[in-house]
Amino acid sequence: MKINRLKIHNWRSIKDIDIKFQDLMVFIGQNNHGKSNILSGLLFFFGLISCGDLDFNQGGDELYVEITFSDLDSHDKTQFTKYLTSANEFTVRKQIKKNESYEYHGYTQSPSEEWLKEANVSNYLSRDAIAATPLNQLVPTAGRLTKDIVYQAQQKYINDNKDLLVFSYELESSNFLGLKNVAQGIFGDVFYVPAVKNAIDEFSVKGKSVFNQLLTNVINDMSETNESYIEVKNQVRALTQRLNKTVADGSVNTNRPEQICKLEQLLESELASWHTTIDIQITPPDVDEVMRVGTNVWVDDGISTDVNHKGNGLQRSLIFALIKSWAKVSQEQKENEELAQEEDGQRKASKSTYFIFEEPELYLHPQAQRELYSSLKNLSETNSQVFISTHSSSFIDLEMYKSVCIVYKDNITEGTKHLQCTSDIFDSVIDKQKFNLTYWINPDRGELFFAKKVVLVEGQTDKTVFSYLARKLGCFRYDYTIIDCGSKDNIPLYIHLLNNFKLPYIAVYDKDHQSYKDANGIASADISTQCITSKVDQFYGSSIVLENDIEEEIGITDKNNKNKPHIAIEHISIDTFQISTQFESKIRSIFA
Repeated sequence: MKINRLKIHNWRSIKDIDIKFQDLMVFIGQNNHGKSNILSGLLFFFGLISCGDLDFNQGGDELYVEITFSDLDSHDKTQFTKYLTSANEFTVRKQIKKNESYEYHGYTQSPSEEWLKEANVSNYLSRDAIAATPLNQLVPTAGRLTKDIVYQAQQKYINDNKDLLVFSYELESSNFLGLKNVAQGIFGDVFYVPAVKNAIDEFSVKGKSVFNQLLTNVINDMSETNESYIEVKNQVRALTQRLNKTVADGSVNTNRPEQICKLEQLLESELASWHTTIDIQITPPDVDEVMRVGTNVWVDDGISTDVNHKGNGLQRSLIFALIKSWAKVSQEQKENEELAQEEDGQRKASKSTYFIFEEPELYLHPQAQRELYSSLKNLSETNSQVFISTHSSSFIDLEMYKSVCIVYKDNITEGTKHLQCTSDIFDSVIDKQKFNLTYWINPDRGELFFAKKVVLVEGQTDKTVFSYLARKLGCFRYDYTIIDCGSKDNIPLYIHLLNNFKLPYIAVYDKDHQSYKDANGIASADISTQCITSKVDQFYGSSIVLENDIEEEIGITDKNNKNKPHIAIEHISIDTFQISTQFESKIRSIFA
C-alpha cells in the first residue's frame, strides 16, 4: 500500500495542510518555511519521533497527522477491511492532546441508523431495547447479550443490506484495530536520512541500523544455506565440547585437556574446607553473534580506513548506497514472505516501504546529485515511495511536475502552506511531447520552481542579452530565473505550468512583424502572440513584446542565423553601445 494523502493539523509551523501524494514527492521552498515539519509529521505518524509541548502549533492543545492509504494488496485489504472505502482506501489519524498519550483512530463507514452504529452497542444489551430493532432476529433467543454478540449482529445486518443503507465516513471513537498502541511496521517500513548524519551510525552493528539489518539477513541466510559456514559452526561447537567434563550424551570426556583438569584440582584444593567440587564449563560461542559484533566496514579509496574517516561526500554516498541495497534485499525478502504466508494468510505488517531524505544534495557535486536523483526516482518505481526535501534543482524533473510540492509561509499566524498541481495540465499529447522535448534539451529549467519570479523568453539570445544588460543597469535579480523556452510557440506551455503552481512570471516574446515578412508570415506571428496573451493569468503574470525581435531592440541589422547569442553579446559589450530608452524600460520592467 502507499500514502495517497496527508493531512496535518497544529504540528509545529503547520496550522492545517492537505497534500496529495505521488510515489515520488519533492518538497521545495525557502528555509524555515516548513518543509522539514511536513517530513517530521510523517515520522511522528510512523512512530519514529515523539511529541512534546513545543510540537504543538501556537495556541493549539491538540494536533493530529492523518494519512489515507491506497494501492492495497490482498493482505492489506484483509488486515484493514473494517476501514475500507468503496475505492479500496482507508484513512488513519494519529492524534494527541497536551499532557496526554497519543491515539490512533481509523475512519469507518457508519450507517445512518443509530442501532447499527458500533458506538451504540451498549444501548442494545437488554432484550427490550434490541427487540425494537431488526437485530432481534440475529441474536440468540436466550442467554445474556454481550457487546460482541450485538456487534456481530450489526455487522451481519450491514453486510446483508448494504445496498439499502445510507453510510457516512466518520472517525471511530475506539482505537484503531482495537489496539491501544499500533504495532510498529503495521503500515510499512520507514527509512529516514536527515540532512546531517554520520555514516558510522548507519554502519553500526548495534541497534536497528540499516547495516545491522542487512548483516543479520546475510548471517541468517548463511546459517541456513552455506555449507562452509555451517561446518565452521559445528567445528566450534565440537571444539568447545572437548573442553568440558562430559560430552553431549553425558559420558565422561576422556580427551579433555589436562591443563583445565589441573586448574579445577588447584581450585578444589584451595577450597577443601568448603567441601566443594569445581567444574569449569566452556560455553560454546554464538558464531552468528561473534560475526555481528566483530564486523567493521572499511573503505579503500586509495587509503583504507573505516567509514568514519572518509569525507562527508563519500559518507553520504555510502549511506544512500546502503539504503538502496536494503531496498533491494527488503523487496526480495517481502516477496519470499508473501509466498510463505499464503498458507495461513497471516501478516502483521505491510509490505510498503517509505524513504525520507532531507537535503540529499549535501556534500555532493552537481553530477553526483543528478545521478542520485535518478537512483531515487528508480527507487520510487519499485513499489516504494520516496519523499525528499531539497534546495537543489537537480532533484526537479519538469516531466514529473505532479511530484513537486512548493512549501511556503507568508506569516506565522497562517502557518505553513503548499502549492502543487495534481491534475494533467496539457490539453493534448502533442503539447506534452513539446514540453518534454524542451525539458530534455535544457534540463536545468527545473530551477523555475525555486524562483521568486520566472522570466520566460524565446531562446538563448534573449536569455543572454537580458542577463547581461540587467547587470550593467544594476537591476539584475538573482532570485529571478530566466527560462529559455526554445521557441515562441513553447511559451504558452510554460505559462500553463506556472499558472497551475501560482508562480509569478513575465513572458517576453517577439512581435515578429519584420519588414521582410509577407502577410501570411505576419498573420502566423499574430496567432502565436494570441496563444501567449490568452494564457497569461493577470493575477500571476504579465507580458512584454519586443519590436520586432531582440536583434532590432539592440540595433543589429545583419541578422546572421549562426551564433546569434555570441554576436549579440559581442555587440552590446563594446564601449560605444547605447541602449535605447525604450529597451532599457523593458529590461527594468522584466526585473521589477
